[in-house]
Formats: sequence, structure tokens, C-alpha cells
Amino acid sequence: MKKLIEGSMAVAEAIKVCRPHVISAYPITPQTHVVENLSQFVADGELKSEFVNVESEFGAASVVLGSSATGARAFSCTTSQGLLLMLEVLYNIAGLRLPVVMVVANRAVSAPINIWCDHQDAVTVRDAGWIQLWAEDNQEAYDMCLQAYRIGETPEVSLPVMVNFDGFILTHAFEPVDVIEQKDADQFLPPYKPAQYLTTKNPLTFGLLVDPDYYAETRYRLQVAMEDSKKIIEDVADEFKSKFGRYSGGLVEKYRLDDADTAVISMGSVSGTIKEVVDSLRDEGKKIGLLRIRVLRPFPKEAIFAALKDVKNIIIMEKNISLGLEGMLATEIKACFYAKEKQPKVSGYIVGLGGRDIPQDSIRNTILKAEKELAQAEFVDLKHQLIGGVL
Repeated sequence: MKKLIEGSMAVAEAIKVCRPHVISAYPITPQTHVVENLSQFVADGELKSEFVNVESEFGAASVVLGSSATGARAFSCTTSQGLLLMLEVLYNIAGLRLPVVMVVANRAVSAPINIWCDHQDAVTVRDAGWIQLWAEDNQEAYDMCLQAYRIGETPEVSLPVMVNFDGFILTHAFEPVDVIEQKDADQFLPPYKPAQYLTTKNPLTFGLLVDPDYYAETRYRLQVAMEDSKKIIEDVADEFKSKFGRYSGGLVEKYRLDDADTAVISMGSVSGTIKEVVDSLRDEGKKIGLLRIRVLRPFPKEAIFAALKDVKNIIIMEKNISLGLEGMLATEIKACFYAKEKQPKVSGYIVGLGGRDIPQDSIRNTILKAEKELAQAEFVDLKHQLIGGVL
């Protein structure tokens, strides 16, 4: 059934049909509408769930950790400073192998204060042990919520999953979204049945003190689970398409890459604009395509290499920077080609920080510049349609 709804409402609708037992979140722009809608569902009796009000995002993360440890399906939602305030608990949730799902409405990190979209928040917490999914549009954000629970609750994965969608650009945009009926959602996402959970009937200890003889083994098992989750992510996306008729998951999306000499790499909503530029340049005879990263963790290095092994130029446009080096994606894409016989030219551009617009002309100029010369961590100045260093 199609609905013309705001992106935040779409995510709330998706979480509703996932039937979480516990929801806990602290309101923060631009995430607020998601939890407002969920709290209304609970208040109106449309969703049977415990909505726990807390004093901070740290508290919200702690609530969903405890809830999940008792065998409950748990959900939270945040952004920017709120996500960073959760960081200690995020590591604990992953270390305890709890399949919590959290949606992040991506937003810039202070200072200076900025409430608009970039990807610095989620990229900063990429090492916490959470699977990270990245949506291009609101339909994909909706679909990824259902897939996130299926992926995380798969026994051989048992990891938390973060669904990222761009603040304001998607959260506050109205788009037609195909929503799933409850009975169909129940067939795709059965009730959560954890193998182990806290109960007085079978006392267990979670998160106990571990000395140096065993700590490394826990990290190793997390790494193995992350790597193993790649296949599960692809399988769940295939199953979702089989049931609902659309492919809204998987590790990467290839767009007009089959014969490309140049490939642009991006994440999130800007990918749609880049696709239009790719189409325009294709009409001019340029062999160019797009590789969109749908999953940031586990990093899909094999899929990326397979998609790009024959291109000559790689142009990365990303909404984050690892200050003192370059954009995070640029570093990791280069690692995919380490010690390979073919070494494409990899250029990295920082775009859209703090919500700055990324018009087609700017993308086009960046691509044409990158085909001629190598760039590392170049900031794209959209105000003057120029490309260069920090202004």
C-alpha cells in the first residue's frame, strides 16, 4: 500500500510492524519526529510496546541494552551529538552480541553547532561493532528497518544494526512509500527467540570481567561474526525482494558500471543526484558509473574490488572527514586495492559538510577535474562552484 508520508513517519511505520517490545530514545533534531510518531502509536494502542522516557541518549542506549539482554526486541533512534553520547554503551551492546536496531538521522557534529546533514556522526562510531546500513531514499530506509532485525537476530550474526538515513534531506521529506501490511511483516520477521537471555529461571552472567587470556578471543569472535554477516545481509535482501518485489539492501549498488572507465563512490541521498550526473555524462559519451556503498560495516571490500577492478579512475565523494588525513571512505577504498596488480587512480573529495547543497554542476565539475589530476581530501566549495582546499 502506497502512502505519501514524511521520511521520519516512514521509519516509525516500519518499526511499528517490527513489533519491538521496548523503545527508548531521547529527542534530538532531526530525529525527533521518528520517536514522536512511535510514542503516539504506543499511546493510541497501535503498537504494544514499552516506551521508556529517559534523561539522555546515554540513558536510552542503556535501556535498550538491558531490554535486549532480557530477550526483548529493542529499538532506539538518535543523531549527531546524541549518537556520540551513546558511544560507550554502543561498544557494550555489540560486545554482548545484542541485536538492537537503531536508526540514525545523520547530522553534522559540533562545534560549531550545526543541525543539518552530513555523515560524520555514524562514521565516527564505525568501530563499535555495529552493522551499518545506509539508505538512499525513504523507501529504502523503511525497508532496511525490517531487514535490520532479520540480519541482527540471525543466530550466527547476533549483532546490533544501525540504519542510517540523511537528516532533513530524508527525515523531513515527503515521498511515496510502499508500506507493508502487518501480516506480511510478521511472515518476514518472526518473533525474536534468543538462544540466551537473562532470566531467573536460568541465571547467566553477561559482560563479566575478562582478563588478557580471553579478551582477544571476544574481539576475534566479533570480527568473524561481522565478516559472516555479509552473506546474511545479501540473503536477507534477496528474500525481501522475493517477498515484496524490490531490492532494498545488499552490500553495494552498481549503477552503469559494466563498461565504465571512471567510477564515482558515495553513500546516502547524494547518490541520487550523482546518478543524474552519470546519466548526463553517459549521454555525452563518457564511460562513467556509480558505486553506492549500502553497508559500511562490515566493509564490503570484496564486493567493491569486484565492481571496480577494471576502472581507471575512482572518485570518492563523501560527507565526512577524518581530520588530519582524508575522508574515511577514501582510505578504505584504497585499502581494497592494496597489493593488487591493477591500481586505479583514487581521488577523494569532501562534500556537503554541515548540510551544504551538492548541485549537479558541482558534482560534474568535480568529476571532470578528478579525471585530469589526483586529489586527496579536497573540499568542494559549492558557494563559488570551485574545488580546493579549506577556505
